Order: sequence, then structure tokens, then C-alpha cells
Amino acid sequence: MADATIEKAGLLIVDKEAGITSHDVVSRCRKIFNTRRVGHAGTLDPMATGVLVVGIERATKLLGLLSLTTKSYTATIRLGASTTTDDREGEILTTVDASGVADDEIASAVADLTGDIQQVPAKVSAIKVDGRRAHALVRTGADFDLAARPVTVSRFDVLATRRGDENDTAGVVDLDVAVDCSSGTYIRSMARDLGSALGVGGHLTALRRTAVGPFTLEHARTLDEVREDGRVSLDIDEAVKISFPRRDISDDEAESISQGRWLEPIGMKGVYVVVDPHEQAIALIQEKGKRASSVMVVRPATLR
Repeated sequence: MADATIEKAGLLIVDKEAGITSHDVVSRCRKIFNTRRVGHAGTLDPMATGVLVVGIERATKLLGLLSLTTKSYTATIRLGASTTTDDREGEILTTVDASGVADDEIASAVADLTGDIQQVPAKVSAIKVDGRRAHALVRTGADFDLAARPVTVSRFDVLATRRGDENDTAGVVDLDVAVDCSSGTYIRSMARDLGSALGVGGHLTALRRTAVGPFTLEHARTLDEVREDGRVSLDIDEAVKISFPRRDISDDEAESISQGRWLEPIGMKGVYVVVDPHEQAIALIQEKGKRASSVMVVRPATLR
């Protein structure tokens, strides 16, 4: 029988609540699972909620190998005000009556921000400038600019439009939107750029991540739910089979790769998982030249 460390190793898909950092989630998971070996992939800002991928025990090694290149969000963008952070937590810089902005103008500006675009990240992002995080530089009062970067927004849909907020604040327009995008896309920057294009300013008031790569809210549980059952969402076997392309191998090949030897390459690109006839994930493999070598053993020979 596998030991307890192996059994609790895997990926935890957390539905992060608002008001806590991604590091807070890691700290709480360390207590829940009684281990220091916890890490996360794809930081979420404190105001954001939704999918955060957390690795437990040996699965922390997976985090750097996962191809989490696509992300999905639902968000609310407020037109009529810009802020220092491009979201509701910043100080208001400008206010403009946005009530006259027509739906077709919004649709046109949204279309311009869809597809392959150049985006300037928010200054409160974690991007490094001369070795320091941009958000840390902002707090010092430093004056700096961030370069535009290529990103892909494959979906930017307006789901609902509300003119005037719940307090009947005149002049604001709230847009509930759905976004599918490449990793590195900042939704708060999309809010800023949409407001700028419409000449009224804009910022983000709500953000929920609904998917990261293959992991969705269907996989996710709140930290309270995790405390209740103390289980990972996906053990390592399940996690690699859902996350990587698959190659089926024989028992002899499985024994060979689990002992540290290599397989014959078959022309598969990138990292993929090899699975034995018993549906056990054996290792993550990458082909180089005449060898298909392990980059991570999922199931050591002692567990086969």
C-alpha cells in the first residue's frame, strides 16, 4: 500500500474567495494537509475569486510543467471612472458621465480589444522592472512605464449592460463580460483600455476566474470544503492524464521508464504522459533526438 505522503499528493483546484491572496491559500493548505510542500500556479489578486491551481506534496513538481496557457473569466467593468490601479481598489483619477455611450459604440470598442492585440499591463502587476515588481515600485511613487506585450483575447462578450448602479449613481455604465484569453492577459487592463477607447474611463469592479487550462470551477472547491474532507481534487495520476497529451505503452516499456531508462521517440512534441495497460500514468516524457526521456516519474517502480 502507498504511504500517506503519496496518497495525498495531487492537485487541489481551489475556488478562491475574495479578500485573500494566493499565498494565503497556500498557507492555509499547508495547515490542512500538514505539509510544507504546497505551491500554486497562476496568481489571483485578492479582489478576484475563482480557480486557483494548487500542488500538494510531489505534485508541486507538476506546477512548472503544466501548460496553463488559456484562462477564462467573468468580470464587471465600470465605465465612467478611471482609477490608479485600474480596479475598484484604487483611487479614482477621473469621472466622466458615460450614460450617453451607446451600445453599438461599446460593441465596436470591445471588438477592437478582441483577437491578437498589444496590451500594456497595469502598473500594479507583478511584472519586474529593473529587478523589482511593478506593484512595489508604484508604492514608492516611482515614475515608470511598462511596455506593451502581445496577448490573445479569443472571447470578449458583453453579457449584460446596466446603466446606473444599485445606488442609482448617475453617469456610470456597468458591463458584465466573459473573457477567454491567453496567459499574461490582464482583465483590469482591458477595462482600462475599453474606458479609454470610449473616452469615459473604465475600471474593473469584479473578477472571477472560471477556468485555467483544463481546470474549471467544476473541479474547484472552497477552502472550507477542503477542510471538511481533506482530499485533493485530482491525484497525480488523474492530474497528468487530464493535463498532458497521452501515449500508451506496454508493461515492459513502463518498467523500463520507471527504472530511469528511456523509450523510443514517436514524434510527439512537448511534454506528454505515458500510460501503461492498467491505465496507470507512469511518467511525463519529452523527446529529444533519439530518446524519449522522463522529465518526471509519476509512478516509481516501488508503487507499480
